[in-house]
Amino acid sequence: MESAARILIVDDERDLAALLRTYLERAGYQVTTLHTGPEARGYLRDTACDVVILDLGLPGLDGLEVCRDLRTHSDCYVLMLTARTDEIDRIVGLSVGADDYITKPFSPREVVARVQAVLRRPRNPAPGLDAVTFGALAVNHAARRVTLAGAPVDLTRTEFDILATLTASPHLAFSRRRLIDEVWDTDWVGDEHVVDVHVARIRRKLGDDPAAPTYIDTVRGVGYRMVAS
Repeated sequence: MESAARILIVDDERDLAALLRTYLERAGYQVTTLHTGPEARGYLRDTACDVVILDLGLPGLDGLEVCRDLRTHSDCYVLMLTARTDEIDRIVGLSVGADDYITKPFSPREVVARVQAVLRRPRNPAPGLDAVTFGALAVNHAARRVTLAGAPVDLTRTEFDILATLTASPHLAFSRRRLIDEVWDTDWVGDEHVVDVHVARIRRKLGDDPAAPTYIDTVRGVGYRMVAS
């Protein structure tokens, strides 16, 4: 029997953390709750999780720093919680490696749905597709490995999934909505511009200039596709 996914909730609002824990445990997950940034950092260095639900504003060490540290040793999914409505705060959260964000106030059922959505994401390569190359860029779908001029490129799970989707069908232009359907889930609800932040991170890691792209092209009014060889 497959073991339950392991979820870590990090939020200094103890009542909210307890409420989320109740809902997630009812959904069948193993759940741990912590309330400060230093606690979370120490725990995550020693314990593997499948999903981390991480509040942006934490005492001792904020959620951004916890996420940065986590990304040095783990590619688990990170859902950032934020009470801030300013778009820049959400973008910064994604820019340090979070996969998605949820703005407070929210329904606990929405959080459960987001967790279920990321855990449903396939980890298998496209049928019959192993590795593809685009000049110096090599994307191995089967091994989930990306190299640039032979050097490994460190991508988060979401970043890899987006790049894998684009490179699996390099002649197609993907809208934000289609990328969300392919990478997140067809039931995902949120700001579709989350895609833009992840694509920007991929481009930076590839050294790709969006004004004169080598790998990922912006299709005005549509979305993104790979640059034609």
